[in-house]
Amino acid sequence: MRNFNSYILPTIVIFFYFFLYIPIFILILFSFNDNPFTCTWTSFTWQWYYDLFASVEIWHALRNSLIIAVASVALSLMIGINFIFFGTHQFVQRTLFLFYGSLAMPEIVLAVGLLSFFSFFSIPLGTTTLIVGHTLLGLGYVVPILQGRFVELDKGLMEASYDLGATQRQTFFYVVMPLLMPALITAGLLVFIISLDDFIISFFCSGASVQTLPLYIFAVIRTGASPMINALSTVMLVFSSCLVLLFSFLHVKKTRMPK
Repeated sequence: MRNFNSYILPTIVIFFYFFLYIPIFILILFSFNDNPFTCTWTSFTWQWYYDLFASVEIWHALRNSLIIAVASVALSLMIGINFIFFGTHQFVQRTLFLFYGSLAMPEIVLAVGLLSFFSFFSIPLGTTTLIVGHTLLGLGYVVPILQGRFVELDKGLMEASYDLGATQRQTFFYVVMPLLMPALITAGLLVFIISLDDFIISFFCSGASVQTLPLYIFAVIRTGASPMINALSTVMLVFSSCLVLLFSFLHVKKTRMPK
């Protein structure tokens, strides 16, 4: 048993981590491969990164993804904070399971449901429908995070604010918002990453007029692997890693805040 805990278990863990990350290492490595047609390494090059930053189509798709992600973050945070603070305690508790349900629901179901909804009301697919879909997806993460933090707040601070003559709106902006700010930033970063990487809802709700970055990558790799996509994936990996590190830092800071 001691040998299992000392040697075999760490070896199994290392093997699984190796299996998990080796495709990413290969992707990064071949983003610097000079051979554009095969996966045989020939020599080192920065050419695919130069092509990446010179590509108009990629930056247009990235701009669409960023617009949709930022709008989804703003809408999901506004809806979530209004639901948590201005909703009555009984109403929030009775309807909170709906947001947990959207987390457990397969994303393909949500995407098909949204597409049926837009088709039923003859709503043209485009940027607006994508923002609606990503906001709906983001609310499943924003509301539980904000609710968890709001429950932990010292309600005596809000009661003291009301006793001093502050209105509900003034209490919200000057007492609740500063205390919820780490949770708001954490939830916003999480929704931003999810929206930027989302493919299924984008595939169903984008129509022919809007192309996001995941849809562009999918369209390119259908005709064959391109080293430029490896370079793009590497850049996105670095960007997403920075956001995840920031998310982890804020989450740790939030958990260490005095309750």
